Amino acid sequence: MKDTESIAMGIQAPRHKLRRMMLGLAMFGPGIIVMLANTDAGCIVTAAQSGAEWGYSMVLPQIVLIPIVYLVQEITVRLGIATGKGHGELIREHFGGKWAMFSVSTLFLSAVGALVTEFAGIAGVGELFGISPRYTVTMATFLLIGLGVTGSYKRVERVGIAMGLFELLLVPAAIMAHPTGQALWNGLRTVPLGSSSYVFLLAANVGAVIMPWMIFYQQSAVVDRNLTRKHLRIARWDTVCGSILTQVIMIAVVVMIAATIGRTNPSQPLQTVAQISQGLMPFLGVGGAKVIFGLGMLGASFVAALVVSLAGAWGIGEVAGIKHSLNAKWRDAKGFYTIYTCAHVGGAILVFSGINLVNLAVDTEVMNALLLPFVLGFLLLLEAKVLPPEWRMKGLYKYVVWSISVIIMAFGAYMGFQVL
Repeated sequence: MKDTESIAMGIQAPRHKLRRMMLGLAMFGPGIIVMLANTDAGCIVTAAQSGAEWGYSMVLPQIVLIPIVYLVQEITVRLGIATGKGHGELIREHFGGKWAMFSVSTLFLSAVGALVTEFAGIAGVGELFGISPRYTVTMATFLLIGLGVTGSYKRVERVGIAMGLFELLLVPAAIMAHPTGQALWNGLRTVPLGSSSYVFLLAANVGAVIMPWMIFYQQSAVVDRNLTRKHLRIARWDTVCGSILTQVIMIAVVVMIAATIGRTNPSQPLQTVAQISQGLMPFLGVGGAKVIFGLGMLGASFVAALVVSLAGAWGIGEVAGIKHSLNAKWRDAKGFYTIYTCAHVGGAILVFSGINLVNLAVDTEVMNALLLPFVLGFLLLLEAKVLPPEWRMKGLYKYVVWSISVIIMAFGAYMGFQVL
């Protein structure tokens, strides 16, 4: 009898472990989706330009950024789980309504500008296949609005991640470009910090990886996901995986372009989807350049459009004190869903208006860069002021995070003022 019981217990133990593991994986989501959105159309263009101009020497900074982006986003996870409140709401409570309104109004403007960049990316993918932007952007607008107002955060997250995973197609595209190991190794050992052009693109890549709306989104997402203190470890692993994922995609783009356009025509302009695709055609073929790169860009643009619009709507809802949950029905959160809808409609109208999208994308990039000191500053102050003592950073870890944040803020300000 004892042997039978031992066998039964031996069988049940792996089942319990498997069940716990599956339940843990079910908590994944906010970190993955925000990082997939992080590698948006603008980031891909920035990485492509970096690979064209500086080749493999821009790969090492992308690797270094993996722990940096994790350290920043991990603070938002702790704040969201420990307080059950979003970033904008905490700023309003602890620093006053004026600072909260300033922070969230610039965030919303940045979100609309980013939406235009994402819609331009979607339009560019459609044009590769001869589809008018009027159809692609209109369809994307309706899909994004319809998805957001379904009244289910989990549904929004799952669809967003599913679309964002198309970005992984850029990894085999990089392999198809046949990069050489020796050239990659030489690039990893070369960091020309003495060149102002390199430093500017380095700052652009830092600004492209640490974006203000990411902080607002992930903190609100863990709240809407109903994550509690017992989920902190899982939420951290979610953020670790997302940090690795987003930088693998950025590295793939740098390598792909460095091995192709950067080797033969580094001066070629790479500001649109069409320009990048045309430059890749001699190396990846028409199918590889259009289908693989096009789907990767489409996934990046779609998930980013979803995340930045939600970040803006959540931020305004938190500061204004209105109900702001994706789990609420339209009738219960009309203000929140109206803001979310208006962001998409406004972005689409700007695309159709004939405005210079390249200039607008640059202006948005500058705004994101100049916002970094404010957003990261508030984040660090909230971490030190709001969290219970046992949840705060301590010792060497605290000084490392603060030092990295200061460097990021300096890079952001440098890039913003250089472009201005």
